[in-house]
Amino acid sequence: MANKKATMLTLTSVLSFGLLTACFNATEVQDTGGHGGKSASQEESDHSEHGSGHGHESGSNGYKAAFTWEEPITAGTETELTIHITDQNGDAVQQFDTNHEKLLHLIVVNRDLSSFNHIHPDYRENGVFTVNTTFPAGGKYKLIADAVPKGTSGATLSEWIQVKGEEGVASVLKPDSELIKQVDGKEFTLSLSNTLSNEEVVLTYHIGDLKTKQGIDNLEPYLGAVGHVVILSADAEQYIHVHPLDERSRGPKAEFAAVFPHSGIYKIWGQFQHEGQVMTVPFVVEIK
Repeated sequence: MANKKATMLTLTSVLSFGLLTACFNATEVQDTGGHGGKSASQEESDHSEHGSGHGHESGSNGYKAAFTWEEPITAGTETELTIHITDQNGDAVQQFDTNHEKLLHLIVVNRDLSSFNHIHPDYRENGVFTVNTTFPAGGKYKLIADAVPKGTSGATLSEWIQVKGEEGVASVLKPDSELIKQVDGKEFTLSLSNTLSNEEVVLTYHIGDLKTKQGIDNLEPYLGAVGHVVILSADAEQYIHVHPLDERSRGPKAEFAAVFPHSGIYKIWGQFQHEGQVMTVPFVVEIK
């Protein structure tokens, strides 16, 4: 039976804005541990209640999450991830507020941001969530968990993990020459009100039918709104969770507000639902 290992990750919230009816936050993640030898706290975690497997621990605003799994994680093979969230006293968080129809959102991206997965672990009990997922290739992946312990403003918990298996050729993230994408028979156009850091930016999507070029005005709610947007900096250190200005909109226009904390390259994933199908639309932009 494999011993469980843990490394410590410190998450520092550096930016939180409220924009009209939109809500989002930017979180800067600083890795302080690496994957080397055990500290005293890591030794203690070897004998914790999570059983056999491998894992890492991260913290935010006094809350901590231990990400664990059966060792090793191998590309192409389904893996059960367990996320155990504890409070400032080390006690399991017993209650969570619903956040956009879910108790926990888990974002999974690889090192070059070419792979993106947004999933929702099931809550078991005593602060424990589980979810089955498959990593498409070997290499490093970042797990980003968003939860709202009851009565708090929320916590963002994040960790890099290593997946065994053949790694794909890493791509260099470059801004899109035009912000038009075709996904599942739909055409998505994105425009930004400006491309300046530390200023409010309104992201406007227009969604149309690829064949008829007619705007689609019957989008279905996804996570309780017209759409859902996640933004990461190229190095995955800046995480911005964005929601629409008008949650009741059904298209063809969907507007979101955000503030980019620094200049640089960012990848934006918009998610929309139509006729029962969730579509994920990626764009890459440069912020000055």
